Amino acid sequence: MTAGRGDRAAPPSPEGQWDVRFADAAAAKGWESLCRQARENTYRAWLTMRTDPRPATETQRQHRLKGTLAHGPYRGHTCEQWQIEVTGGGRLWYLIDTARDTCWITYAGTAHPRATDR
Repeated sequence: MTAGRGDRAAPPSPEGQWDVRFADAAAAKGWESLCRQARENTYRAWLTMRTDPRPATETQRQHRLKGTLAHGPYRGHTCEQWQIEVTGGGRLWYLIDTARDTCWITYAGTAHPRATDR
């Protein structure tokens, strides 16, 4: 997704931090919805992905997804998939691409994702 006029400018990641990017247009659209609904929490989630996308100790708000959702494909290789609970229902899912030091946001939304309702 290429930025255009009126789009928010994202700072480059400093040394030792992860880049955060959208895996697709749907994730970018969901991100904007999360920003409108919970600006501060979404910002904190972005900081978490930048600085500690794979914490040593998982929490209820940030943890690796389980089962078939624990991994996801991106650009020809498989990555771990994690979740951050932004609000009571709002979630971010992201793939950890260690080859590129990048977190790819695969899902962002204000509602709880149906894929985990099993």
